[in-house]
Amino acid sequence: MTKFTQSLANAVTPRFHYAWVVVGVIFLVLLCSAGIRATPSVMILPLEQEFGWNRSTISVVISVNIALYGLIGPFSAAAMQRFGIRRVVLAALVLLASGTALSTLMHMPWHMLLSWGLLVGAGTGVAANTLGATIVSRWFETRRGLAMGLLTASAATGQMVFLPLMAAMVGSYGWRSVAFLVSAVALLAIPLVWLLLPESPAAIGQKMLGQTSEIKDEGLSRRNPLFIALDALRTSVRMPDFWLLFASFFVCGLSTNGYIGTQFIAMCNDYGINEVSSASILAAMGMLDLVGTTLSGWLSDRYNPRVLLFWYYGLRGLALIFLPYAFGLQYYGLTIFAIFYGLDWIATVPPTVRLANDVFGRLAAPIVFGWIVAGHQLGAATATTLAGYLRASLGNYTLSSILMGVACLVGAVLVLRIKGKAGGAVAAVA
Repeated sequence: MTKFTQSLANAVTPRFHYAWVVVGVIFLVLLCSAGIRATPSVMILPLEQEFGWNRSTISVVISVNIALYGLIGPFSAAAMQRFGIRRVVLAALVLLASGTALSTLMHMPWHMLLSWGLLVGAGTGVAANTLGATIVSRWFETRRGLAMGLLTASAATGQMVFLPLMAAMVGSYGWRSVAFLVSAVALLAIPLVWLLLPESPAAIGQKMLGQTSEIKDEGLSRRNPLFIALDALRTSVRMPDFWLLFASFFVCGLSTNGYIGTQFIAMCNDYGINEVSSASILAAMGMLDLVGTTLSGWLSDRYNPRVLLFWYYGLRGLALIFLPYAFGLQYYGLTIFAIFYGLDWIATVPPTVRLANDVFGRLAAPIVFGWIVAGHQLGAATATTLAGYLRASLGNYTLSSILMGVACLVGAVLVLRIKGKAGGAVAAVA
């Protein structure tokens, strides 16, 4: 910790808890990561045109990126326990800055695999929801839901901030200008993390927000992060609540990133809606998601998270079943869908994190949540493959939408079986 950090903490404490400064810093880190994660979507056509690479080659690289984003979470959370949050986040930002900058020199597919697939995939995997869960677990005794809602909303905000700008830059200055932009953004975040992010409340002589007991600095684990992550998985898989949370988050990925996130523009095109209009609808849903996820965090502090998840998955399922019929109601149908679905897009994260804390304990929860997020990405990959196959076979997305909606309804029932406060914790550090 720098002297500047301590001085700033002393200066702001009379006005508000320093935990909110930490949330602001991590919000910016996650926002940058979300923007970088969305960058390949605006680079596909320029890369095809410049290098003659086919779309399947580029898609393989993006798949590696997505896989690392989902799978590295539990190991990054374990690394934060071993080496500290600030060191791991700084390393992730260096990976993001170097990977995106090096991509401007690529001229072979394996160059893209190294830069955007491995380096950027690993960096975004660290700067993801598991980072938010770790921060909330370490800095908040109360108001965890609101803090997690704000951090989760950064993903939607990042896409809203960066995608329109990146699309314009590609058209005017080429794809390399976008790579340099996101590299510079990652570099600018490095001094903020270095100066403003202490390792824990105890490091600046404070308690967690809402903490009433004495200050306790639990220190860093001395164990190998790989063993920490795998031990947490081995212990948690014996608990039925882990599989219920894993299955529900599988459904979450199935019905969001994997389906609407990847297929919605193509679906709209089947009904004669051009790319600009359909992208505008997605942007509107992103804005609604910012509101919905933050509100979900606030609600998670006050109401039973299982009941909240029941309503979130249930309403999302009904919205997806309604979607094929929404196109027949002119713009009113899609407006209704966008409102209900947009508010609910990733509202499931705050109550899921709260349940993970209740079931697995404050220290282990971020690591176990990382494994649960892996289920989310597995669901997303399943939906992308299934929806593409059904579209090719049937010529439309109707059956896919109904199947995704039914899956959400099943998920709504599953979450009610989660016990919540189980009284046991997974041993994550020793």
